[in-house]
Amino acid sequence: MSEKQKNEELKSAVPHEAEVKTAEGVKAEAKKEKSFFAKEKTIALKESEHQKLIKELAEYKDKNIRLFAEFDNFRKRMEREKQEFAKYASSEVLSQFLSILDDLERSVEAAKTKHEDYDAFLKGIELVMAHVYEMLKKNQVKPIEAKGKKFDPHSHEVLMQEETDKFPEGTVIEEFQRGYMLEGKVLRTAKVKVAAAKPHDVQSEANN
Repeated sequence: MSEKQKNEELKSAVPHEAEVKTAEGVKAEAKKEKSFFAKEKTIALKESEHQKLIKELAEYKDKNIRLFAEFDNFRKRMEREKQEFAKYASSEVLSQFLSILDDLERSVEAAKTKHEDYDAFLKGIELVMAHVYEMLKKNQVKPIEAKGKKFDPHSHEVLMQEETDKFPEGTVIEEFQRGYMLEGKVLRTAKVKVAAAKPHDVQSEANN
């Protein structure tokens, strides 16, 4: 055999570079495929166990639907009770005012028919006012202290100011309309007059 023929046989015996790469690619693909299928595990179950799982899933689903329905009904019931309570509270206060109106009507009627004097009529009105104050107290409504107190912008509303040296600046010296608080919150501010400092008299000081 010639030298040339020997070289050709050796070349045919060694795998081609492209063939080697192709083989490596096939191995890599096979490895990936094996890894993918390794994640997907199949569990064998008896038919009875499978049916049991389906039944339990249906029961859990039914319980969840029932729980949601009960919660929704509870929410609606609470909303109705809240509205009914608000109506009841309003009707209770209105009922108390109707009793006061009855007292006023009786006082006016007595003054007309019996020709009662002014003092007696005034006494009747004072009794009605006492009834009003009692009703307000019962409903946690309290008057705001104003006259003689330091001006409070949260509970007092200034309608007038008066320059004076008889009271410290910012003191409430007169109350035009009483204010009220409901359970610690301002229901209506007190309308007041507040003391203001007199302007500084430079000429008077110079003369002294």
